[in-house]
Amino acid sequence: MIIAIDGPSGAGKSTLGKMLAKKLNLLYLDTGAMYRAVALAVTRANVPLRDIDRIAEIAETADIDLVGEPDAMKVMLEGEDVSVEIRTLDAAQAASQVSTISEVRRIMVEHQRIIGNAAPNGCVLEGRDIGSVVFPNADIKFFLTAKPEARARRRYMEDQAKGRVSTYENTLAEINERDERDVSREDSPLTIADDAIVIDTSELDLGEVFEQMIEEVEAFQAAKA
Repeated sequence: MIIAIDGPSGAGKSTLGKMLAKKLNLLYLDTGAMYRAVALAVTRANVPLRDIDRIAEIAETADIDLVGEPDAMKVMLEGEDVSVEIRTLDAAQAASQVSTISEVRRIMVEHQRIIGNAAPNGCVLEGRDIGSVVFPNADIKFFLTAKPEARARRRYMEDQAKGRVSTYENTLAEINERDERDVSREDSPLTIADDAIVIDTSELDLGEVFEQMIEEVEAFQAAKA
């Protein structure tokens, strides 16, 4: 079974994707982490973000792997655990630029399809273009959304809990800027697949959203039985 979870930054995709994968015993694949790892490899190689050919070459050759259980996933770059390093603001900003490069997206989509199709029990993939581009024939497609203010509030609280220095105003500005890049990029923009189940998480806690998602999965499984 392939489950696609798409949506803008801060809508709860990662947390809910991990919860679903653990509950259903499926592989969890955070595609955003893969783009962040590419961006980190690019910055480590001191390659300018305008050097598209070199960046595509790095995306093709970099050894990127995601290992471990969904709620303890490690992102490996050339055998090194970079799970913490790719979550910095600099890495996020670089990733949002690297991910707009068509050749990089083509390479990463190919990797994601190989990983998803090879998963013994199936896979939960989350990102921006899973249901629309990576797995357009996914068994179940979710699109999680929320008002920018709600997403910024969650992200700000997460940063505070992790000891990261930020303000709500800066976090909201970053989310709005990321949204604009995601929906306006020429290649694989953030979009809602026609057959996606849309859930607005603005006024819901994660437990309530998770219950909705599980109900949809169980209905799909019952229909196939």
